[in-house]
Amino acid sequence: MKITMYITGWILASLISLSGPKQLKVTVYDLKNDQGQVIVLLYNKEGSIPDKTFKKYFKKTIVSIQNGKAVAVFDGIPPGRYAVNIIHDENANGRLDKGFMLPKEGFGLSNFKKVNLFHKPNFKKASFEVTRDTSVLVKTIYF
Repeated sequence: MKITMYITGWILASLISLSGPKQLKVTVYDLKNDQGQVIVLLYNKEGSIPDKTFKKYFKKTIVSIQNGKAVAVFDGIPPGRYAVNIIHDENANGRLDKGFMLPKEGFGLSNFKKVNLFHKPNFKKASFEVTRDTSVLVKTIYF
């Protein structure tokens, strides 16, 4: 009887942990300096990336930079498919500054080490599954 109760309790606890809110830790690396801030955008819908206006996100946070890295934590997110987009906002103006055609500041996406005409970002390529507490690394890209 005690074994049955123990197994039932363990199964229920496992199911609750699988379906409950999760934590996502995003570590941004290869920042060229510690100036400004990093804007971390979390997406949860197909078609939300590319997001040229940075308004299609599910959650947003702004974090500081230390020694070329920044860490953001999203607590209480439901299990599902997500993608991350970051901006190294060097002048802390809240947006990605652009030159003639290319960004003047660093940016990055989950699952992307580089972006070019043959490797364009979209939600499907940038996304990953969150079924438990998860950590992802995002490389900062500069042109």
